[in-house]
This record gives sequence, structure tokens and C-alpha cells, in this order.
Amino acid sequence: MLTSEIRKKFLQFFSEKGHTPLSSSPTVPHDDPTLLFTNAGMNQFKDVFLGHAKRDYVRATTSQKCIRVGGKHNDLDNVGHTARHMTFFEMLGNFSFGDYFKKEAIAYAFEVTTDTFKFPVEKLWVSVFEEDNEAFELWKAHLPEKRIVRMGASENFWSMGDTGPCGPCSELLFDRGEKYGSAINPLAPGGDERYPEFWNLVFMQYNQDASGRKSLAAQSVDTGAGLERVAMFGQGLESVFETDILRTIIVHVEKISKKTYGGELAPAFHVVADHLRALCFAIADGAQPSNVERGYVLRKILRRAVRYGRLLDLNQPFLSELVPTLVDQMGQAYPELIDAKARTEEILHLEEESFLRTLQRGGNILSSIIEKAESGNKHISGADAFKLKDTYGFPIEEILLLAKDHDLDVNLDAFEMLETQAREKSKKAHKKVSQQAEKSAYVDFVKKHGPCAFVGFETCQADSTIIGIVQNGAFVEQMHAGEEGIVILDSTPFYPEKGGQTGDVGQLIHKSNLFEVTDTQEPYPGVIAHHGKLTDGTLIVSEPLSAHVNETRRKEITCYHSATHLLQWALIEVLGPHIRQAGSLVTPCRLRFDFNHHKPLTSAEIRQIETLINERIRENAPLKSYELTFDEVQKRPDIKQFFGDKYGSTVRVVDIGGFSKELCGGTHVEALHDIGLFRIAKESSIAAGVRRIEAVVGAEAEKLMYANDDLLALTASHLQTTPLKLAEKIENSLNEMTKLKAELKIYKAQALHKMAQDLTTNIETINSIPAVIAQIDVQPAELAELSTQVMDRLKSGVICFALRHGGKGQLLVRVSADYVAKGVKAGALIKELAPIIGGGGGGKPDSAQAGGKDPDKIPDALDHLRKILTC
Repeated sequence: MLTSEIRKKFLQFFSEKGHTPLSSSPTVPHDDPTLLFTNAGMNQFKDVFLGHAKRDYVRATTSQKCIRVGGKHNDLDNVGHTARHMTFFEMLGNFSFGDYFKKEAIAYAFEVTTDTFKFPVEKLWVSVFEEDNEAFELWKAHLPEKRIVRMGASENFWSMGDTGPCGPCSELLFDRGEKYGSAINPLAPGGDERYPEFWNLVFMQYNQDASGRKSLAAQSVDTGAGLERVAMFGQGLESVFETDILRTIIVHVEKISKKTYGGELAPAFHVVADHLRALCFAIADGAQPSNVERGYVLRKILRRAVRYGRLLDLNQPFLSELVPTLVDQMGQAYPELIDAKARTEEILHLEEESFLRTLQRGGNILSSIIEKAESGNKHISGADAFKLKDTYGFPIEEILLLAKDHDLDVNLDAFEMLETQAREKSKKAHKKVSQQAEKSAYVDFVKKHGPCAFVGFETCQADSTIIGIVQNGAFVEQMHAGEEGIVILDSTPFYPEKGGQTGDVGQLIHKSNLFEVTDTQEPYPGVIAHHGKLTDGTLIVSEPLSAHVNETRRKEITCYHSATHLLQWALIEVLGPHIRQAGSLVTPCRLRFDFNHHKPLTSAEIRQIETLINERIRENAPLKSYELTFDEVQKRPDIKQFFGDKYGSTVRVVDIGGFSKELCGGTHVEALHDIGLFRIAKESSIAAGVRRIEAVVGAEAEKLMYANDDLLALTASHLQTTPLKLAEKIENSLNEMTKLKAELKIYKAQALHKMAQDLTTNIETINSIPAVIAQIDVQPAELAELSTQVMDRLKSGVICFALRHGGKGQLLVRVSADYVAKGVKAGALIKELAPIIGGGGGGKPDSAQAGGKDPDKIPDALDHLRKILTC
């Protein structure tokens, strides 16, 4: 059975059992900062299992794209050298959220394994947690007791962390036969090799807290079966790399490398095939190789693939050539691969080219380090290894491989210490101090008072009641004139900073009491904190007041927020569907939008984006907002989310004209024409694969336009022309400059030729050695050419030229080959002369240079050379 058929039949089975089939979540978990990559099927249901969210179904089934390259799930170093480890794999799963439990989960797993996967019953073993008698008894209905083994907590007990949901596991194992060892059961030595696991059933039975484990009221099931392992066992193969999808990629690698798969080369084929999948899926899901976080991991994966490719004599960029094969194999199941194909090919090619340049550049430096180690203690220091990695981007893996080739070791302890110091230094930046209460205090506060109601969509002024005052991190009953702190109201029109939109400012007024709000934040869900200073009077908890948002400022913010939505829409239209928001800032005077893209925008692309946005503004498309359940949104690819935000069960959609739909809790214009003009002020890179656009609207956009007009007029005035003829004038001036440069080059060459003639008419003979010794007036760049011309005329002898430039002195010594043979060495001469002008230098026997900070001593240096030659 092919991999695609196994996937299809698995999902079909559970759909018929009342499970909702769901698409795989992206390999890049944008909504979970605790993960670099999605590494299990349960990741997209994490909030459900934790009780933070609910779905409109209680059963689900998925085939999840997974990448395991970090933390406890780090398979990277094993990939290529075992039959089962991969960085990318698919995890088949069925899930129950407080619905069925062990009995049904075990029965389903057995039925799928025997009827769908077609595994022989006699080949099946299972393991259960040693204390889970219930699971043991349930399995006895399907398998002989002798093929049910108990294992300890390290193998068969799962937990999400130190606290939270946890429970026993039951794993399905496949007996591969005596060919893979003589272990009589999975517990015997060598059992892992003969009886590998292919499906894990996790029973979320308890909640772990400081006081211990307690049974959950709603017990859940999370299962995961490795699709490639299932295919390997079902197809009777020895390795996952022989299954249909991976083997097809390997065949393509054979074709381009002209190498045959197998033997000592097999690991290289495995690495390339596996890493290609991880890279393509991650890029299609919005990640990109870089120097930070998941981008760094992807770069590490790519460079590992390239290094193993070199073992196959693939010394030029090759990964992009393999992309079409992967797309053909998996594009139907995962159409995002098709959408991202061209971009993926381009990114892989550029990254490979960059890495090959790094290897070439770092290789020269590494060669000198290796030579030093070989002639010394056969040891590459941690400092040298860190310098290669940190300064030249040379991966430690490559250093280790090359060191091994030369029978050297690397001081990894010192290297890792320097790495740690560098990371700690980076972490020390950006410490922020603000008036804030402890999070736990806000938890209790919300339980007592309920959430603060936001009424700012309808109004910028509202009558409210003070329900909390915070000063110096603690709740207080009163605040007096001149004091700073936080005021919390039962309802407020003030929008707190979130989703990129800056917080409102304004005033809180009660009779003669005036609190100036300088910022609004949401330190905890349901708490809207008004930061500021009480300028007059006294504020007391439970007193009423009137909340007034700075309406002019709010209006500007709403224009920029709506423009941000238009910008994201336009970027997708112009650059492609891979565009994903990586951050934003909405202020009253500008917007900033960060997004993933692998290269700078062209002038034409920027103009096209501006044009699309301004066209929509002029059309004055209607803007509306409405609420949907979060589960409905998950089924609507036309609705964009800002991955990184946490959403409740009900979410707000901002819909602009039907063409732009985003989840957003922010404030927006009532009509697009309120925005006015839109202009991009700047486009730049903020990290590898992440671009930033800064833009202005309305009056600020007009200011930018007029500033550009003024600059154009001023430039035209300086060049004595008009703005309309400026381009022609610049082109003519550049042509004239090119002509003058050519003429100047000829003149300089003639002047240098004449100087060489003049210098060779003043040849000194010192101790029978012809010598031309002089202080000259040329540019430093002309010194070498002048000395060559003089030596060509002199034929045999010594030349020494000195010049003063930029407040420093410079010396050049040349010695003809015949005098080098007689023991006159330019490098030795320059080492004696350099200290005289307060510097140092060196070079070869026939040519050497020096620089110094004391040009006034040049005559002394030249006289000293004459004395040396006399001796």
C-alpha cells in the first residue's frame, strides 16, 4: 500500500467513526512560542487539552506534518544513519476531547492496524504503563497476554510539563523478526531494534499540580502513528528511506549525482532526501533559513544536506533541482507545496550559493588554523572554532568534520562556553520596567470583579466606575495628586495596546479630579490598565468618573490600522500567498509592517502595492466587522490570522469589501476614504527572510510626497535644469563624468610613466648595488605600478619609495631576483626601516611594504637603507 493510500484510508476510517477530519496545521507553529516547529499531531489541540479553548467537535483526526530538530525531540544527528529517524515525517492521529477513552481508543487502534494497515496479528505487541491495569485488561481482548508488556514511566507515561494534563501511554509495536535480533520480547536486550513502536496512544487521565495527580473530569485521548514507519512495515521494507515517497527522491538524487544508492553512500542519500522534505515544508509554511531561532535550525538542516551532498560529488547548488519531484509526490495532499514551489526553489538555490561561498571563505582561514594545530598539539582551540563560526559563519559541524579528516580534535567545552557567553550577552538587552501588578493578583482581581468591558468601538467617551488602582505593583484604595499609577475601570472606551495597535491616551475626569492617561495596556486577559498621572484631586476605588479618549489621535490610529490590513492584502496580491505577518506597529503618525519574504522589493513592486491600496481607498469599499467561532475561522483560509495572538472561542473578523478578511480586535475607519493617500516611506530588511515596510497615510503621506517634490526641485536647481529634464541632465552628466575619468586615467598613466623615467635617471650605486631611493608624491594605489615600471627599467637592483599620505608614512621596497639570490631580501629590509617611521610591515623577499604614524622620519628611514646597503 502506497503512503498516500495509507493516509487516505486512516482518515476515512476515523471519519466514519464520527471524527472531524482536519487539515494539518503548519510545520511552523505561529501561535505557540514554546515550539520551534510542530512536532506532534496534538500541537494544534494544545489549548483544548489544557482547557483554554473549546471546539465544536469532540472527536478529530489528522495527518500532521511534523519536524523534529530541537529539544527532547531532536532527531537531526540520527538522520541518515538509522533506518527510522527523520527530521520530517507525517503523524497520523485520532483525538478525543472528553468523549471516548481507553476502551474505544484501543479498539480503534487494533482495528485500523489489522484491517486498514493489514498488519498480521501475530506480528503485533503492545506496551502499557506498568501501573495501568485497565489498559492491560482491555488489550487482552485483542492480543494474547504474553504479547502485552508493562513498561515504566520513562517509556509509557506522558506529561505536557511539570504541571498540567498527563497520563499513561500504550504503544503498538511491530515484530520485525529474528533478522533484527534474538530478543524474545520488547523488554529483552535489543528489543528496540526488533520491536519498534509505530503508534502511541496517550490517555490524558490526570492533572498534575503541586499537590500531586488528580483525575481529570473530562479525560481525553491523543494518538500518533508515524506514517512512514507504517508504510515501511506494511511494504515489508528495512528502512523508511525505501518507502515510495523517499525512494522517489533518492532516485532523482542518483540521477543528478551519477552515484548508486547503497553501501557507504546510503547515509548521504538519506540525509538529502529527508532534509529536502523538512526544508520545503517549512518554507511553504512561512519559515526561511536565517541566523536566529527556527531560521537558524533550517539553515543548519540545509547546510547538513549540502555537506552530505558533497559526499556524492554534488559540489554545485542542487537542492532546488529536487523540489519538483517532492511536489509531484506530495503536492496533492499538501497544495501549499505547489503554491510555494518557485519561491522554495529560489530560496534553496540562494542559500546553497551563500553556503558554498562561506565554505570557500572560511576554508582558507580554517586551513591556516589546521596547519597551526598540526604543527602544534593536534588541537583546535575553542576560540578558533568560535571565531570561524561567529565571524565567518562557518558551521561547527563542518569544522568537526574537517578536523576529523586531519586527525585533530576541537575543544568543544571552550567553544560552547563562548557560545553561551554570546547568547547571554544578547539576552541582556531590552529590560523594561513599568508600573504593574503581579499576574497572580490580576487573576484574583478578574475573579472578583469580572472582565473590564471595552466600549471603544461605539464611542470615545463613557461613564465608568473605578474598580482598581495599582501603584508600585500593589493594589491600593486611593491615589493622590502628583502620583503615578494604573487605574482600572468596569468599562472603558480606551483601547489597550495589542495586535500591533498602540494604546489610547486621554483623560479620566471626576469633578475636579483629572487623571492624564499616557498609555493603555492589557496586562492580563480582561484587565484594561490605564497608565498615567493624577494631576489634580484624589481618585478612590468605587467612585464614578468619565473616560475621554483623545479622539483626534484615535482617528489617526484607526486610519493606520485599516491601512495595515490593506497593505497585507496588497503584499499577498503582488508577492504571493506565502506572505505572512511577522509583526506590526500602528501609531498615530505611521505604520510598520514586518513580513516574511526572501528578497528586497523592487521599485516596480512597491509602486504596484501603493497603486492597489490607493485604488481600493478611492473605491471606498465598505468595512464591517462580525463575530465567528474560532473553529469556523479555522475552516476559512480566506480569513487571515496574526499568528502569535491567542484567540478565544469567539473571534472578531474585520472584513474590507470582501477582499480582505482578518481576525482583529482593533479599531478601524468607518469608510476607506477616511484614510486618504497611502505611501510607502521605507522598505528594508530586519533579519534574514524578514522584510519591513514603513508607511504613512493622509496628511503624513502628503508631507512625504511634498518632501520628495522639494528634493527633486532642489536637485534640479543644483544641476541647472527642470524636474522634468532632470533624468536627461543626470544621464548626460554621468556620461561626461565617464569620459573625464577615462581622460584622467590616461593623464595619470602618462604622468606615472614620466615619473618612472625621471626616477631612473637618478640611480645611486651603493656597494655596487644599483638603487633608486626617493620620497615621491603619488597616491598609495599608484605606488605598486610605479615601482614595477621603475624595476622594468632598472632590471637589477633595489628600489625604495616613500610617501606621505593622510598624516602617515608609507614605504615600499622592491629587490630584483638576482639580488634576492645574493641575500638581499625586501622583507628583511622593510622590518628594519618600519620602526623608524613608527610602524610595522612585512612581505616577500622581492617586495615588501610598511606603514607608520611618523612621516617626518621618512628621510631618516631612507638614509638608514643606504647604510644597510653599504654594509
